[in-house]
Amino acid sequence: MTVNVTDAQHVHEGNTMTNIVVFGGTGYAGSAITHEALSRGLTVTAVARDTSKLEPAEGLTLAQGDAFDADFVSEVTKGADVVVVSLHAAQADGSELKDKFQHFVDAAAAAGARLGIVGGAGSMRVSEDGPRLFDTDGFPDAFKGEAKSHAQILDALRASDTQVDWFYVSPAAAFGSYNPGERRGTYRASDEVLLADAEGNSDISGADYAIAFVDEIVTPAHHQTRFGVAY
Repeated sequence: MTVNVTDAQHVHEGNTMTNIVVFGGTGYAGSAITHEALSRGLTVTAVARDTSKLEPAEGLTLAQGDAFDADFVSEVTKGADVVVVSLHAAQADGSELKDKFQHFVDAAAAAGARLGIVGGAGSMRVSEDGPRLFDTDGFPDAFKGEAKSHAQILDALRASDTQVDWFYVSPAAAFGSYNPGERRGTYRASDEVLLADAEGNSDISGADYAIAFVDEIVTPAHHQTRFGVAY
């Protein structure tokens, strides 16, 4: 299934009561989600080890701390409506997100919040019956560890009996700070199949990925499932 979304369909009003907590709020995707959410009147707590990269803004609270510390995660998510996890699967110190991810599930459950995950594209299928992207010959070896670790998080969520209303958003294949693109105000959404344009390019800008992510926060349409977004 593929859905086309244009700027006219984005919801911008009536969302002032929604409080989201973004772990990785200074990163590429996390900062884009933070800015998009603030632009729609949501309140945001941006969490990072170093919050100095973010400028003060109306509706924005900065929380500096370790996202892998269960007590910190529990404390900073109190009162949240949505908990967003936008973190690398493998951290610089060698720790892995998948080993600590239950902290976020538990915190969302305690807060009665939804849980949104910035996922990877590697686990998307290249066609309905095709292999996952990271199993194709052209997938760079340097990215396989990160991609497969993110896939393990998705698999664990699917296999769990959690009552938390989670959603996992996979971007296009060429998504990241190396390919920032520009805001178009449009995107397509799919389920398990990687989207590409007529030339075979699978792209989405940081700004438009954030639009898709915040659209899901404002008007929930995906529950305990993954969806992908691209042009």
